[in-house]
Amino acid sequence: MKLLRYGPAGQEKPGLLDSSGTIRDLSGVVPDLAGVALSAAGLAQIAALDPASLPAVTGTPRIGPPVAGMKNFVCIGLNYADHAAETGAAIPKEPIVFLKSLGALCGPNDDVMIPKDSVKTDWEVELAIIIGSLAKCVPEDTAMEHVAGYAICNDVSEREWQIERGGTWDKGKGCDTFGPLGPWLVTKDEIADPQDLSMTLDVDDARMQDGSSRTMIFGVRHLVSYVSHFITLHPGDVISTGTPPGVGLGQKPPVFLKAGQTMKVAIQGLGEQVQRTVPYA
Repeated sequence: MKLLRYGPAGQEKPGLLDSSGTIRDLSGVVPDLAGVALSAAGLAQIAALDPASLPAVTGTPRIGPPVAGMKNFVCIGLNYADHAAETGAAIPKEPIVFLKSLGALCGPNDDVMIPKDSVKTDWEVELAIIIGSLAKCVPEDTAMEHVAGYAICNDVSEREWQIERGGTWDKGKGCDTFGPLGPWLVTKDEIADPQDLSMTLDVDDARMQDGSSRTMIFGVRHLVSYVSHFITLHPGDVISTGTPPGVGLGQKPPVFLKAGQTMKVAIQGLGEQVQRTVPYA
């Protein structure tokens, strides 16, 4: 299934994308895509519905983040061997874990704001794992039982603040609009192998990233288990799993975003995001 949330920011309703691409309203079935609705039982209840029995949503509403109630927006750094190489970093021996501010979360096609005084705002296409049930110190062999599905995340980053401003990466990762997520939560049964997905990102129609989740250092199963030993994961939480090569920082010379540009972000089977960059407001 492809599940989504649509409507104005802060007023989103749950929906389902049917086979014709029509949004179907789920608000009469579940209050939101959060909590028990994301559990195996909750997803099974939604899957058993006839989409044609649900009200069709007319027009072209805004698409919001595909889950609500997120407590932890977890990110993994330097998790692609070819991305680590382009930045000159050593291959991590364990996953590099950091948190992105929940204030960064936004819809997949919302504008991305270039922060005040930013000079090195960058892009990162990433595979996001969406947690469906409570995960605390889970073993790797049962980790996938806690996964509801996957989505696209653009882990927008301000590199000067991340690297050069004396502190944790969070400074450059948590700015408003720096976490576009969606358009859909694609349930895990639709993705045969999350470690074999093509991933692309274009800036103004120029292909900047063209990679694959095959080059991920630490895979989905390992990451869910690993993170759960440090942070209790709740339904609706996200683990954004790192980016392949082609980020602005890795260009020679480096290239960064400015207001008035367009990013197109895509992952095989998970849809596409389109964001416009706008000046600080």
